[in-house]
Amino acid sequence: MPSLTANNTNIETTKKRKILITGGAGNVGGSLACRLTQSPLNEVVVVDNLVTGSIEKLPPRDLPNFRFIKADVNDLDDLTPVMTAHQFNYVFHYAALVGVQRTLANPVAVLRDIDGIRNVLSLSKNTGVERVFFASSSEVYGEPVELPQHEETTPLNSRLPYAIIKNLGESYFRSYYQEFELPFNVFRFFNTYGPKQSTDFVVPKFIELARTNQDITVYGDGSQTRTFCYIDDNLDTVTRVLNDESLAGETINIGSDIEHTVLDLAERIIRMTGSRSKIRHLPPLEEGDMTRRCPDITKMRQILDRPLMSLDEGLERMLSLP
Repeated sequence: MPSLTANNTNIETTKKRKILITGGAGNVGGSLACRLTQSPLNEVVVVDNLVTGSIEKLPPRDLPNFRFIKADVNDLDDLTPVMTAHQFNYVFHYAALVGVQRTLANPVAVLRDIDGIRNVLSLSKNTGVERVFFASSSEVYGEPVELPQHEETTPLNSRLPYAIIKNLGESYFRSYYQEFELPFNVFRFFNTYGPKQSTDFVVPKFIELARTNQDITVYGDGSQTRTFCYIDDNLDTVTRVLNDESLAGETINIGSDIEHTVLDLAERIIRMTGSRSKIRHLPPLEEGDMTRRCPDITKMRQILDRPLMSLDEGLERMLSLP
């Protein structure tokens, strides 16, 4: 595996590239598709079953270098004709059932996502894909045994199906490299927000409630911490990794390393919107609401090579949207 240095730079490509994004009708996947289609050198195909994704998050359908295919990556019969017909250079496997409440309520559906991981890797190996990228999650860390949370420390102490599948998925990607020499990257995404994120998630949910002066509900006393990464920081990091072959093999935390309590986030959004919303406390969740999240983003900072966006600036961008 390569070692990162502060001298890593974004290597612009002049070669035509065929890129598949599974789960590309979601927040991060859709944003990535929109970013990549800005270059005529990228031919982008998005596959999504639209269970949690949305057509509105995709690039314009009339773009000559973009195509959307409604399909389920967990179904080998759905995915095989897509990958054999297009002969992709790169595959971003972002498809997954997401959202704490949704994954807790649908554990069997979460476990089915392992089928999609196997399908993507097997077909990538057999169709000449040059590198595969896996959207993992901060959930692989479970309750933190160290802070900040470093890529080399994964305690496997979470019993949640979502966290288990992400851990198992990472093992699959590493194993395909070890046995078949299929280059890969693992991105461990921490809370990433942006214009395409649905109100199932905390930042857009709080903004919507504040704008309509509704109560904002917080589990427990709200002292649990999270970090909030604006989508542009995520995309800039991911595209630099895509464009730099020397970074293949790296597992990379992608997120902010500035902790905020959930209560602080709610109060901040109420203040910035001038809302009359009140904060209402609910009993703590029985499971799935980790007490702290804070990644070590040394690798991300070296790749990005610029300061990350502050939470206030990111919220201002969100609030400027209609």
